Amino acid sequence: MARILIVEDNELNRDMLSRRLQRHGFETLIAVDGPAGVAMARAQMPDVILMDVALGEMDGWEATTLIKSDLATADIPIITLTAHALSSDREKSIAVGCADFDTKPVDIDRLLGKIHACLQRSRP
Repeated sequence: MARILIVEDNELNRDMLSRRLQRHGFETLIAVDGPAGVAMARAQMPDVILMDVALGEMDGWEATTLIKSDLATADIPIITLTAHALSSDREKSIAVGCADFDTKPVDIDRLLGKIHACLQRSRP
């Protein structure tokens, strides 16, 4: 069972996404902000990280940069989740090392496709 770390500061979004992913057979881990997400990535080594951008003091791009700069966690695929569908947000996400980008509200089928693609690319 693949483990997905959800880094999201909004409790309703965390709960909804976690429950939906669990129904699709994933184990979910939760981090409520950027620093917790970085720490949990190091401690739990999830298979995929879903990273909100607007997290407060440390945004998702900074947290992603820290995760990608650590040799232990650098290969974990990260999918940015944001309410903004701007091309500049997509470009920044890719620039900091994200494997993919998705918008909120989450279309679960589209997101599942991106998660499965990340899992296939990361597994030999």
